Amino acid sequence: MITSAFSAVAVEPFPEIKPQDDLGGTIAAVLSEQGIELRQGDVLVVASKIVSISEDRYVDLASITPSDEALRLSGLTGKPAELVQLILDESVEHFVAGERGPIIARHRLGYLLTSAGVDRAGAEGAWLLPSDPDASARALRTAIHAATNADVAVVIADSDGREDRRGSTVISVGAAGISPLRVTESIEADGRLKHQEETLTDMVAAAAGLILGQRGRGVPVVVISGISYKASDDGVRSALHHGIPPVHGS
Repeated sequence: MITSAFSAVAVEPFPEIKPQDDLGGTIAAVLSEQGIELRQGDVLVVASKIVSISEDRYVDLASITPSDEALRLSGLTGKPAELVQLILDESVEHFVAGERGPIIARHRLGYLLTSAGVDRAGAEGAWLLPSDPDASARALRTAIHAATNADVAVVIADSDGREDRRGSTVISVGAAGISPLRVTESIEADGRLKHQEETLTDMVAAAAGLILGQRGRGVPVVVISGISYKASDDGVRSALHHGIPPVHGS
């Protein structure tokens, strides 16, 4: 399946999402208000933070007691010890990239993420990743289909850093209706079969990342049209390596 061109549109203005809000219904309502008509095969890319907020994944940092390791990492990275402890609680292993961070951690769900996907919520709290991002994507897809009758895919995207460079990019942590991998096969000159896998949902998330959450705009939803993909509800976790050795320095 070949993609030769695509378009990406910000769904804005978008209202502030609060815990227990009907996120799918809100997205459908804003699409209608803005005159954005979904087409079969479109991909909705949704920022993980608004999913976490709607699922009430808030943690009060005052409820966290830092361990000795959290205190050590706090001194090294400058992050509040309570926040560091929350990162440790959400992960199974970790290491510090660079002299002062970031903390790269393998989340309990298997994702390798900066700060285990923990997102600051002011000085007093933090938001955790959705408890099951793939399930969240499936629920949103069902809600959007019910409201619009459009058969679309949903990708939940999260900002993430790299251990080898400064800055952050955007990756997928949940998906529904779209295979996380694009698989191609070709015959080499010597007759051998070449099998190649690409992380399609990450590329879709990165494309939307050019629009998502830009400073001063707060755009949490992007509609991408024109992407060719295989329909699947396998989810992002199906593309993770399993049984891999621990990350270094954990």
